[in-house]
Amino acid sequence: MELDIREIQKIIPHRFPFLMIDKVVELVPNDRLVAIKNVSVNEQFFTGHFPNEKIMPGVLIIEALAQAGCIYFYYSKNMQGKTLTYYLAKTTAKFIAPVIPGDQLRLEIRTLKLMPKAGFLDTKAFVGDKLVAEAEIGFGIKEV
Repeated sequence: MELDIREIQKIIPHRFPFLMIDKVVELVPNDRLVAIKNVSVNEQFFTGHFPNEKIMPGVLIIEALAQAGCIYFYYSKNMQGKTLTYYLAKTTAKFIAPVIPGDQLRLEIRTLKLMPKAGFLDTKAFVGDKLVAEAEIGFGIKEV
């Protein structure tokens, strides 16, 4: 299954400049999700991080992985049609290489453990075939 930006915006509440997912290119509920974040030189965070050597902040790579994880959870737990609020519960992260303007982040999500209203995910971010970051993300949800 693939999702475009309009479908993504129906699932997660984030909007510009904080929506970090451009499209989902593969989604197999309870197995894996692959999403894309195009990193543009026009991103607002590049004006200050860093003006002479633009690097995407690691916390925003984690945010992109978390947003992809929320989409994965939404479909894996059959939450279609529900409005949800997501809470980040636990994160361990490793940053391996910088992400710069012009890069395309490929975000890969896999299940570690899913519970009815929470989960733990194994997440990885790649530029091309190069692993640039990985994190174990835990979260909880609340229906609103």
